[in-house]
This record gives sequence, C-alpha cells and structure tokens, in this order.
Amino acid sequence: MTSPPVARSPHSARSRIGAHVPASGGLARTALPFAAAIGAEAVQVFATNPRGWAPSKGDPAQDTAFRKAVGESLPAYVHASFLINLGSPDTAIADRSIQSLAHTVRRAHDIGARGVVVHTGSAVVAGGYASAMAQTRDLLLPLLDGLSDDEPDVLLEPTAGQGQSLCSTLDELDAYLDNLGHHGKLGLCIDTCHVFAAGHDLAAPGAMNDFLDHLDKIRGAVPLRLIHANDSKDVVGAHKDRHQTIGDGHIGAAPFGDLMAHPLLAGVPLVLETSGDQEQLHKDIALLKSLRCRTEPG
Repeated sequence: MTSPPVARSPHSARSRIGAHVPASGGLARTALPFAAAIGAEAVQVFATNPRGWAPSKGDPAQDTAFRKAVGESLPAYVHASFLINLGSPDTAIADRSIQSLAHTVRRAHDIGARGVVVHTGSAVVAGGYASAMAQTRDLLLPLLDGLSDDEPDVLLEPTAGQGQSLCSTLDELDAYLDNLGHHGKLGLCIDTCHVFAAGHDLAAPGAMNDFLDHLDKIRGAVPLRLIHANDSKDVVGAHKDRHQTIGDGHIGAAPFGDLMAHPLLAGVPLVLETSGDQEQLHKDIALLKSLRCRTEPG
C-alpha cells in the first residue's frame, strides 16, 4: 500500500517541539513543571517502569491532574518499556511483552496521551526473521483490533539496526507495515538517531528530504505521528543507539531545519531525548525553535 507524496507547500500547522520529561515522584507534580521550565510544547513520559515487567498502577490524582493539563495545549505521548520484544523466540518474554504493551496503552489512555511508542523489536537469533515477524503479527493484531477510536494508537519506532533487528531501514519498515496490514490503530515514531545509525545518511545535502519523501511513499495509510529528534554520537551506519545533543553529533543541526520544513511534518511534534538535564534540554528546544522559525513563511 502506498500513498502519493505530499506536495511541497507551506505548513498548515507548525510542529510542536518538546522533550521526554521525568515523571518520578508524581506524573503531574514532576513532569509538568519540568516541561514548563524547558519551554516544551509537547511531552513524552514513561507511564510504567521502562526497564521492568511489573505493571504500574499509577496515582489516580496525579493521572487526573496530568490529563487535565495536556490535550491540545500540550500533546503527550508515552514510551513503552524497553524490554518489550514481540519478536522474541522466548515465549515468556513475548507474552510479557504484549501484556506490558497492553497495560501501557491503558495507562496512556488514563493520562490523556495520544500514542504509545514501542520499538519494532528483534528476532534475537540469526535466521529467525520470518518466525519473529509472524509472531509479531499474531501478538499485535489482536491488541490493535481491540482498541477503540478514543484509545491511544500504537506508534512503531524502528530501531538503530543492532543485532537481529526486524525493522530499521525504510525497506524493512515497508515490509513491517505490510506484515501488520497497515492497521488503522498504528502510527509511526521516527527517531533521527536510529535512522542515521541504520544507514540513512541524514547529514548529506538533501538527504533528509529524500528520506521523508521515501517514508511518505511507503507508509500507506499509517500516519507519521511523532519524531524523536536526536543527534548521533556515532557515524552513519554504526548501528548504535547513542543520542547526542542537537548540533553536537554526526547529523548536525541543519538537517533538523530541513526536517521541520518538509510537508510531511506539518503538525507532527518533535520530542527530544538528548539529555536528562533540564538546562541542556532548554538549549536544545531553543535551537530547534530557532530552526523552525527559519522554515516558516513571513
């Protein structure tokens, strides 16, 4: 399934710029003041333990306060656990993965988030690609089928290509979306560091536009919903997921201006994962906002 490339024209909506923000100590109590301090226009949070399987019940009072604060004014997204791998040949891990993702979607709905970001996974062992893809389909489609229109979408995030990755390049993403039938409750989250690490040289002249044009052709009806805006500590094709502050890595700052100028990005938020430091995130957000200003007419 393909869609025609979007005609190049001025943005109908600007891309909001924000960051992944901490939630420890209370989702609203911690995340909202942090977001305000760094000038975030969108946020991403963990709504459960990102490095564990135990489900988080949340705090109803904090959930309600956070939900009231976000929405149109501050779009929020949730990142699922890093442990999730729907393609794992270990059935216990695969089962825990789909249970964790389902729980995270419920938590995201509780706090008013628009989508849940989940990594596209790995076959783990050489030669396991076909079975891992089939298992991913068998586990994920029932969850997607059970989601109502008002529940958050599942946002697929291709990886940096390390190990036996199922989906890192655009060609692999094309096959991954076909495998899931371009389901209506899917969206895409593209991480610029992952893209670069997987071998797409976003630093080359015109390369960001070429990448987004190609992405638009293969995504079909699956919308681009979120960007993880990260520079890379490593060279192109290194298959290493090591984020760097904007402009201090091998991608450089200029391609992020090209990113926001592309029509596919109209209204799509950019979330930084470059640092946990409030001062550094404030600087990175300010830099991206300055680049955004240069792309806007007038």
